[in-house]
Amino acid sequence: MIHSSKNKGFTLIEILLVVAAIAILAGIVILAINPNKQLGSTRDAQRRADVNTILNAVYQYTIDNNGVLPTTITTVGTCSSTTAAAQICKTTQTGTCSTGVNLATNLTTNEKYLTSLPNDPTAVTTDGTGYFITKSANNRVTVCAPTYEQSGATISVTR
Repeated sequence: MIHSSKNKGFTLIEILLVVAAIAILAGIVILAINPNKQLGSTRDAQRRADVNTILNAVYQYTIDNNGVLPTTITTVGTCSSTTAAAQICKTTQTGTCSTGVNLATNLTTNEKYLTSLPNDPTAVTTDGTGYFITKSANNRVTVCAPTYEQSGATISVTR
């Protein structure tokens, strides 16, 4: 009697070929999606929203105070040449961000305009938010985020 055994299954070579094909396709998809660029775009979108939120809060404060801007906003520097004196402080704590712009006193007290000041998604400072604010001689206020990730994406709003 001749026994004919039929193996039902895949050979090692067949499994390795399928795994290699899946790995190649996964690599192509990951390169096409470019997660670093997507994450950078997301952080830049957050920066744009934060800059507008800060500027809106400053102007709401100004409206409620008969056109007077917070006195801590100075005409020091510009957003293209940021200086420590123009960086918005995180809090009002003594000794924290002593050279920056303290907006927390005016904007976050009793959560009237903001519940808290937003921070740049990648800010590495312990004192500042990573956002900068200046005003011109004509009281035009500019808020900017100098740490943007997409090339050519200047994040700045002036009113």
